[in-house]
Amino acid sequence: MIIKKTFFSIIMLILLSTNLYSAGTDSTSKVKSDYAKAVTIIKAAKKYEKKGKLEKAKKRYEKAQALLIKSNKKKPLQADTLNYLGFTTRKLGDYENGEKYYLLGLEINPNHIGINEYLGELYVATNRLDLAKERLKILESCSCEEYNELKEIIEGTKKSKY
Repeated sequence: MIIKKTFFSIIMLILLSTNLYSAGTDSTSKVKSDYAKAVTIIKAAKKYEKKGKLEKAKKRYEKAQALLIKSNKKKPLQADTLNYLGFTTRKLGDYENGEKYYLLGLEINPNHIGINEYLGELYVATNRLDLAKERLKILESCSCEEYNELKEIIEGTKKSKY
């Protein structure tokens, strides 16, 4: 009887250990969020754009935008998501809706560095330099490269790199 119980206990321990190991391996696999995938795709699109491969860049911006829309539905009103939604929308030529995403993001985080820079770039592109300068003023105290980039774009000494 003791041998039977010991054997049964060993078999149960092996089975439970195997199941625990399996459950553990599933939880350690990293699944990128739609937002993280979109950010990766945007980086690739920027590289294509920089090389003048505009059609490839456009396709990446469209793909990233679709992922960001999904991300925004799952986790609405995240300033970073709205920043990139504004960015991809602007890059696809829809300045009006790009501006709406940026402004919504600023309602959540008025000092968001990325939104302020990109919105400033949008204002330059749409010939509203006074509004671009307001964005620059907000970035003035950040001691960040976004301030310098927007300043150069406003002054016309630098084209928007993105």
